Amino acid sequence: MEDFCLRGVSEDGSVKLWLAQTTNLCEEGRRRHDAWSVAAAALGRLLTAGVFFGLNLKGEGDSVTLRVNGDGPLGSLAVVAEPDGAVRGFVAHPQVDIDRRPDGKLDVGAAVGSGTLTVIKDMGFGQPYTGTVNLVTGEIGDDVAQYYLESEQTPAAVGLGVRIAPAGTVEAAGGFLLQVLPHADEQVIKQLELNLANLVPVSQMVAQGLNLTEMADEVMLGVPWRELERQPLVYRCSCSRERLRGALLSLGYQQLKELWQDKQQAGEKAEVVCRFCGEKYSFGADELKQMVDELDKERFQRFAASLQNQIDEHLANNSEKEE
Repeated sequence: MEDFCLRGVSEDGSVKLWLAQTTNLCEEGRRRHDAWSVAAAALGRLLTAGVFFGLNLKGEGDSVTLRVNGDGPLGSLAVVAEPDGAVRGFVAHPQVDIDRRPDGKLDVGAAVGSGTLTVIKDMGFGQPYTGTVNLVTGEIGDDVAQYYLESEQTPAAVGLGVRIAPAGTVEAAGGFLLQVLPHADEQVIKQLELNLANLVPVSQMVAQGLNLTEMADEVMLGVPWRELERQPLVYRCSCSRERLRGALLSLGYQQLKELWQDKQQAGEKAEVVCRFCGEKYSFGADELKQMVDELDKERFQRFAASLQNQIDEHLANNSEKEE
């Protein structure tokens, strides 16, 4: 099945639902980073959560970043999502293996550890909005729900699941986000709580072949609802040769000059790897020299401008004295 996210609402408008099937994009993230099982599960859960955040953005060019900084063996994780259903992400240490939980499930919480979840929304207004909460369990779903409660004062139920096949690939993945608005009827809330208590993992429903409507019916059992829209999802990176060239320029004149000299002497190219997708970009010694010359020219222009300012200030001071 293709990856999609369904957005729905209860008939009385008091409950909002997002439900996604994300098997393909989670597998793409696992493949690009060659992530082992627990890393693939953690990254997949965060990618799925990113889908919900991204689809809540409005403007073209908007983006949201979810960053998990934990003290577990996986290190940091980050996902960037956009309003058109595109997501990308990385895990700092993708080749991590830890013991499973007593119930046989992957111990994502232990692999992530204690730390923080930070959500950065860039909506083109200058300073991005940033909210940070402490991780509750490190299982990602609980932590996202805590973010909604603390930072957006919106109670939410979040379910995120990634099933890893014996071969280490992503077999099934998906998730849901359920938000209950303040005017919701108490009976509706009780019914939803009962549904969630008896709900099988979303990854299991995906593996069983349930479609989005069928899964939504399970989540909203006993609560009349209607579908609003469906959005195709994709793992897509925005990297390019020009962006990675900018990353090299950001090293600064001295460091870039040393890199150029080392590569020129060794007769090698500098290789820059995108952290989000693993794409490799090579830059030859001639290109590195051109970038060094660009930075050198900028250094000279800044020096000349600074010198001119000093001269102008000196002349102005002398003019005041003569007066």
